[in-house]
Amino acid sequence: MTGTSDLFDRSLNTIAAWALALLWVLPLAYAVWTAFHPAAYEARFELFAPLTLENFAKAWDAAPFARYFLNTFILVTMILAGQFFLCTLAAFAFARFEFPGRNILFALVLLQLLVMPDILMVENYKTMRLLDLVDTIPAIALPYIASGFGIFLLRQTFMTIPKELDEAARIEGASVLGVLWKVYIPLAKPTYLAYGLVSVSHHWNNFLWPLIVTNSVETRPVTVGLSIFSAIDSGIEWSVILPPPAGLQELAFCYHRQASRNWSATTGSPPGTGGLPPPAGLQELIVCYHRQASRNWVPATTGRPPGTGGLLPPTGLQKLD
Repeated sequence: MTGTSDLFDRSLNTIAAWALALLWVLPLAYAVWTAFHPAAYEARFELFAPLTLENFAKAWDAAPFARYFLNTFILVTMILAGQFFLCTLAAFAFARFEFPGRNILFALVLLQLLVMPDILMVENYKTMRLLDLVDTIPAIALPYIASGFGIFLLRQTFMTIPKELDEAARIEGASVLGVLWKVYIPLAKPTYLAYGLVSVSHHWNNFLWPLIVTNSVETRPVTVGLSIFSAIDSGIEWSVILPPPAGLQELAFCYHRQASRNWSATTGSPPGTGGLPPPAGLQELIVCYHRQASRNWVPATTGRPPGTGGLLPPTGLQKLD
């Protein structure tokens, strides 16, 4: 009984694991499918659907992604270099130097880990504005240069290094910075690598603070650029979806034409001249549609300024209007 029960438990765990893995991979599989197939096959899953790379070219040309990636690379490199420099010096001081208030200062550094960055956003923005750094890459990087986590991690690593290595290096004539450079940093390379991966991953995906402090293409990182690209793209797609279906357009046109013919004798107006106006709700729908569509369709797609007929009504509504 015990063997059967264990086998059943293992089988159940395996099935559950595969089910969760399938649920996790489905969105990724759909993204790959839509990326390599034409738009007509977004919801049509055919085994022999044609493959294309046109989607990548369109996406790359739709926004200055090269500039966004360059800005992000400069940003994460600047942050990582600043963190390595400041955290190394601070961690070495906390690990090997004896000075009054060392433990209190280190406790204050640890308190930084308890403060959410979002709480300081308003004050950080005021500081960047006073320094005249708004809409610059350094403005994104400066709040993250001094990392409490980095200081703590390196300090703990430095404390595991035997002091005898310090003494041997000092006997050989090395200075304090020489000991740090030739003894501590080489022995802490795994810690630097781990911290660097965490830092780059976090700041590459950081979104809220760069969104607040940047206003131009020249300074936006890729996360903000992608969000703006997605917002514009979804707006355009919704503008495509918003027009009524072709059947509704032609139905409105046929209604207006047939009603004008049938009611012309009772209204005294000639046939085909609008003897019966469309219902008030339909008139309002036409006006609201034309106004909203002309606002939504941006000049880049229509060549006309918003609010001046940037998008003409659909064929049926043009006839009806």
